[in-house]
Amino acid sequence: MARYAAVDIGSNSVRMMAADVGSDGHTQILAEDRHVTRLGAGVFADGHISSAALQFVCGELVRMGRDFRRLEISSLRAVATSAVRDAANQAEFLERTQAALGAPVEIISGQEEARLIHLGVQARWPHPKGRILIIDVGGGSTELIIGDHGQFLQAYSKPLGAVRLTGAFLSNDPPAGRELHRMMEYIDEKLADPAANLHGPFDRVIATSATAAALVCAANQVPRPRRHHADRLSATTGQVRDLYRKFSHADLAARRGMTGVGPQRAELIVAGSAVFLRTLEAFGEGALHYSMGGVRDGIIADLAERGASRERAQLGAAQRTVVEDMARHYGVQLPHVRQVAWLAGELFKSLHGLHGLPPHYGKLLEAAAYLHDIGHFVSNTGHHKHSYYLVASSDLPGFTGAERNFIAWLCRYHRRARPDPSHAFFQTVKPTERDAVILLTPLLRLADSLDRSHEQRVHEIDVQSRGRQVAIRLRANGAPPQDIDLEVWAAQRNSDLFRETFQASLALEAKV
Repeated sequence: MARYAAVDIGSNSVRMMAADVGSDGHTQILAEDRHVTRLGAGVFADGHISSAALQFVCGELVRMGRDFRRLEISSLRAVATSAVRDAANQAEFLERTQAALGAPVEIISGQEEARLIHLGVQARWPHPKGRILIIDVGGGSTELIIGDHGQFLQAYSKPLGAVRLTGAFLSNDPPAGRELHRMMEYIDEKLADPAANLHGPFDRVIATSATAAALVCAANQVPRPRRHHADRLSATTGQVRDLYRKFSHADLAARRGMTGVGPQRAELIVAGSAVFLRTLEAFGEGALHYSMGGVRDGIIADLAERGASRERAQLGAAQRTVVEDMARHYGVQLPHVRQVAWLAGELFKSLHGLHGLPPHYGKLLEAAAYLHDIGHFVSNTGHHKHSYYLVASSDLPGFTGAERNFIAWLCRYHRRARPDPSHAFFQTVKPTERDAVILLTPLLRLADSLDRSHEQRVHEIDVQSRGRQVAIRLRANGAPPQDIDLEVWAAQRNSDLFRETFQASLALEAKV
């Protein structure tokens, strides 16, 4: 049984969860909490997180950190979403929130947020078969997510959060007709692209977030204190439409008195229900079902999966799909990078006695093997540097921001310059991360060299390591040994860094 914790710093609230997860995947929630912060209100108005909002968030994080220490959490992930993505003072936000929580805080992309939401819904309410559409209306953004037979397939993140829309369009109480019309036109404009590209039909539409809970509670007359009973209940599109009209024609005091709508949610329910209504109409769907699952549940499930696979040094299926899709997008020869990834994995496992790195670094090495050549898309000259910039600035759902940067630096060093302590990477990471880049760089260079022809000629690799003596014997793919002479020559040329890094000899030969 492992103990994990999640913190979701959203545009409207900060949420936490701590849970025990058994080897069979059974999850027991130990603690969960949520506090409204309105963090996004200032960001969406003037581009900055206000001092008051930041101070309040930090106070909540101090309390959460104290709870996590009391519970003796083994692994924690804290993420920030839409509002912080847009904030001009995000550097200050990260510095202060990390100090308050006593743990790293990571700003995640819309795609990573969508992946975690999908994981959270699957954890709470598995859908191993069929095709689902998940609609998550947060404070700053709305995520539209397609799941197919339990797998995350595709997602769009749009600036349609309830806090953002309320601040931008709704200034009167109740809202004026012109305000509602303009807001609906804006929502329709943002939904046009996903509605045209996220094709149904869907076996089920699932709504998540506090706005979804309020909608379904109102439709089913579930009092707000019992909103957990709304999990998996539904509301038809007609009911959502009627509720939107009811909300939009009522003033704040009246909305606060409606069943299922809390006093703070009443401030945002007009904009939030509008997004759900327009989304259902855009996709031609007749109903939605509420799920309590969300980012926190997804983080817990993700941490558990990583923990369960700690002894595996290979990418998971979803991670491999992400890096293969990115490689394909930039025109990389997939047979070549798959071969390099396989060779790098074999070297990582066989040479563990030399590098001594934890297994999860094998996954990052494999990811770098898939992406090391994407810089050719920009230019053949200095392509390793372009690979670095492309990886470092791209979404990589399934990888943390730190992992993405680590992969980017491996791509940067796969040729030419050696890892240099004067480079920016070494000024910002822990010594363990720095040492891991230094130790993995020679392995990536060797693996790349062993497919110098880009024809996948090496069929078998046998690595023998005895003390500081390493011998690599290679077998050609159904051909005479001389057919891999080019690979042996290239590996020998790139072996100096290996010898210097590990203070070991290296012999390469082709075998019959």
